[in-house]
Amino acid sequence: MPLIPVVPENHSHVLAEFDCLDPLLSALRLDSGRLKCTCLAVTRKWLALGTSAGGLHLIQREGWKQRLILTHKEGSITQVACCLHDEDFVAVATSQGLVVVWELQLERRGRPERVSVSWEHRGQTITALCWDTSALRVFVGDSGGKVSFLRAGSSKLGKGSGFVIFPVQTVTTVDSRVVQLGYQDGRLLVSSLSRCYLCDTEREKFWRVGNKERDGEYGACFFPQNRGLLVGQPPLLYCARPGSRIWEASFNGEVLSTHQFKQLLACPPLPLITYRNEPHYNPAQRSSQSIAFPKLLYLGDQNLLTWTDSAVYIFTPQNGQVLLWAEVKDLVDIAVYRSELFCLHGSGRLSHLSLLSSERCVERLLRRESWLLAAIVCCMFQHTITTGRARKSIPMDRLEHLRSQLSSSTHPELTSQLEEVIAKLEPLDSASSSRRSSISSHESFNVLDCGIYRVISRRGSQSDEETSSLINQSMSEEERLKEFSFGQEEDQGDHDPQSSERMEAERSEQGLQFHLPLSFRPKPPRIALQAVKDSVSSFVKKTTEKINTLQMNSELWQRPEFREAGQAEMSGTTVPYLEEIDNEVHDEMPNTEADMQELRSATERAVFQIQDPLVLLDPVCLAEALLEWLPVLERIFGPVEHVSTAAGDSNVDGPGEERLEESLNSCSEQQEEASCPSGEPTESITEEKEEASPELRDEEDHCNSTEKEPEVSNGSPPEPVRVVSPKPVPSDLLANLTQLATLYTELSCFREQENEHALGCTTFLRRYFFLLDQERVRRMCLLCYQEQPEVQSSFTEAMMGLTQSGKVAEVIQRGDLLRSLRSLRELQPWSAPPLLAHLHRLYEKHGEVAVRSFSQFYPTITPADVMIMAQKSHFLAYLDNLVQSRAEEHRLSFLQSLLEPESLRQDWLELALTHDAPQRCDTLTPDGQPRWHSHFFSWGYGRLLSLLIGLPADLSSKQKMADTCRSHGYWMGYLYLCRELQRRTEAFSTICQLDDISLLEEPDGVVPQTLEEWKLLIQLSQRCSSVVDSEQVTGVNGSSWSNGSADCGAKISPENLTLMLARTAGPDRAMTVLEECGVQLVLSPHSKLVCELLRVAEKRQRAMIQTMLERCDRFLWSQHA
Repeated sequence: MPLIPVVPENHSHVLAEFDCLDPLLSALRLDSGRLKCTCLAVTRKWLALGTSAGGLHLIQREGWKQRLILTHKEGSITQVACCLHDEDFVAVATSQGLVVVWELQLERRGRPERVSVSWEHRGQTITALCWDTSALRVFVGDSGGKVSFLRAGSSKLGKGSGFVIFPVQTVTTVDSRVVQLGYQDGRLLVSSLSRCYLCDTEREKFWRVGNKERDGEYGACFFPQNRGLLVGQPPLLYCARPGSRIWEASFNGEVLSTHQFKQLLACPPLPLITYRNEPHYNPAQRSSQSIAFPKLLYLGDQNLLTWTDSAVYIFTPQNGQVLLWAEVKDLVDIAVYRSELFCLHGSGRLSHLSLLSSERCVERLLRRESWLLAAIVCCMFQHTITTGRARKSIPMDRLEHLRSQLSSSTHPELTSQLEEVIAKLEPLDSASSSRRSSISSHESFNVLDCGIYRVISRRGSQSDEETSSLINQSMSEEERLKEFSFGQEEDQGDHDPQSSERMEAERSEQGLQFHLPLSFRPKPPRIALQAVKDSVSSFVKKTTEKINTLQMNSELWQRPEFREAGQAEMSGTTVPYLEEIDNEVHDEMPNTEADMQELRSATERAVFQIQDPLVLLDPVCLAEALLEWLPVLERIFGPVEHVSTAAGDSNVDGPGEERLEESLNSCSEQQEEASCPSGEPTESITEEKEEASPELRDEEDHCNSTEKEPEVSNGSPPEPVRVVSPKPVPSDLLANLTQLATLYTELSCFREQENEHALGCTTFLRRYFFLLDQERVRRMCLLCYQEQPEVQSSFTEAMMGLTQSGKVAEVIQRGDLLRSLRSLRELQPWSAPPLLAHLHRLYEKHGEVAVRSFSQFYPTITPADVMIMAQKSHFLAYLDNLVQSRAEEHRLSFLQSLLEPESLRQDWLELALTHDAPQRCDTLTPDGQPRWHSHFFSWGYGRLLSLLIGLPADLSSKQKMADTCRSHGYWMGYLYLCRELQRRTEAFSTICQLDDISLLEEPDGVVPQTLEEWKLLIQLSQRCSSVVDSEQVTGVNGSSWSNGSADCGAKISPENLTLMLARTAGPDRAMTVLEECGVQLVLSPHSKLVCELLRVAEKRQRAMIQTMLERCDRFLWSQHA
């Protein structure tokens, strides 16, 4: 096999064929010359295939099983379209011009039936079918230019709807054959041979898209904008033009720009990744292509698909680029669902293609054990395979396994090329990626199964056992660290202290872990080798950090003469100290192993104790078991100051620690002598330190964080959060430590510690965060946030520190919100704690705009998380967006699921009533009564308020909500709750004060049900009419209505109420009730006329009823006789 060419770096996606549909066509007898497939459509559930014999095969995509076959005697099937919002309906067009809509009735296990038939296009060739996106109607276009639609009757639409035959209606007739139809949000897009037309089907308005005509088959489609902050924006239109051009137009048909793809298509085609043959890529440049795009389809994630009879083209119109184009022979039609393409070929053959990134393609090929194809794609797209991001899909061990599956005898060139690709692989972590690339530039290496890098030098050096001693390695490492620190101080004034510590640790490990002689150990298994390496590296890293901490004074680096003197003094001190390290390594190893063994024993003892339910369920016994284990953890994993104190009490560490402190003290004394002038007191160094930049002070604090323990109780700043373990811990021990540490954190959070030696929840969390279960701690913080906000802030600080070095954090810091959200979506599947840390960064950067986009991360991030993070007004915007993102019929149940605990309902209700709401003086009088017509004010979160009030609740909760709504003047909610609580007298009094008779009508009003309620209402209206008149005279709320109060609703007066009662109970009964109330009322001529008409209507109605009863009586007697 010749050397495989590499595709350019701007190509990252492929079209791949993983499934063979030939057996399916053979089972359906569609592979013969007499019977073949003529058209196709696809949805989430179905693959619909029309045949030349008039049959429609419905194949279930899960398992590729045939479920139904629908037959037609009116000719062969020419078009088929499946309803996307209700997959129980499918539309079919035949060669005779018949259109049939079928209801499959699979949910009710019934037989499929024709629910609508149209002969409107008899004798014409139907060229396009398109379903409405929300209603059960189909748009049809034919070769004569006629466009019509027919509705599908169904029992799903309501009782009796299945028996209704809806007439076929003609929408329009265009000037030439219809090429393609599209429908979106009430607008129909019609593409003919000469123009594109946009039709508003509700208002029956038509527009032409653009002014220039064309001649030929050119498609058009809608392009939804449903990503990020574009959610809710109207879709765009894309219309094909001659010469490989595409118009981009607005939803109103106005052409915004023209995309020219002629020169962009001058690149060679990408090969189709298929099992049928090996892919070949010819990098020879092609000439520009002038193509007519016969159809346009929306594909996958913001892509545009088109094709000819010999190639498939996929564009990204948002940036005007060609994603890819590939040669596919004998194409007739393509149906798409998300990123999947189902292609119909001229021979009747079907192919199933998938658009995906090259690394995902390799992952699926490896799962299918297609070793040769996977290796070819790796070599062809090595610019994406070698990146660190690809390690999420293709870990290094899987590529090593792929290399082992290839035979070097049959594919020598491919094997060697794949080995070169593997040598260029970058790890998932960007920091380790840069470290590995710096190593690989000078040395070759291979990776052992345990994760250790075995380095083979290219510069004539000997093997690992023949390298220099530990002292020389430490000296060279010390010099590199000094140079690095000096360069960073001069070049970057805003250096990050955490990244400094991280890079120092990486450099120290880079210099030590590959060349340690380790002659003191026997040949243990690989796990023991890893533990020894980590222990020695950790010990040397600690000592180098302490030494370099004393050299971080900025004045020392700015004065060359002091720097030279300081280096001379330090070299004289460091050499004897490092000579002692070689002897202390042998003492440190037994102590470390003994400490780990002691910790393991204490941990196993505590785990055994808490397995007893009597201990686990008793907080006192549980606290005793954990407090026995805590001192051992403190002594081994605690900060340095605590460890040294414990060592002094128990005399475990021996004199080694004392020698280390003495050496560090001598180093610090010599450094102060070298940095201070002869006549200058020592205190000047302290003053200069205090005047240094905040970044340097933060760096010093971070470096010294393991040597001192801040006392939170004395008002000092809290100790730094430790997110990385100071010592390597075996995985089995780490699991038990995580269980005990998380249990201790939860116990100390929800229960006050009686033991004075016990650590508080915040202190323990900050000190041992590297041992905790992050998800359990997050849920704990949600429960205790009100009582202990410092626990939540510490957890947030820890997660921010843990995730600050990733690629996503870098993208967020750049300030591009859309790109940040895209990076977060690429992290799926999400883990709540890291995602929450990134969202904190986004909120700090963008505020409310970012919070509104957090609804896409539900349910990983819950409203409780956002409520803690964001301001109250911003949280309301998030909650409103989250609820409105659900379908209208599901919003109430969805909001109910969010109310955990139930007390949140009252909190959210008060929030919505106090933000973006009318002033209380506009809705309430000084004595707390409703102002006239104040229910017409708009509430910013009115939809959310109506949902909160409409949720099921107990009696006390509803009473509390009613009082809250009344106190804030939200009268529509108050009236609804009064109706629910049967507080009808209060409701009628409020309605009379609001003076709007529509509030007494259905469906949202409080309708009087008895004559007693009508009497009460008439009396209240007479009492309130004087108050209302005075308010109107003084102009209360008058400025809010431009057309006067009469337009806001009819007044409540005794006369209007009498007319309402007359319509309900009759005019005579109404006048009797009026007299019983003692109201002296003179009806106006209009009211008198209405009462007379009601009397006449009542008499006629009685006469009609009497006549009908008599006829029924005669009929029954005749039957009896």
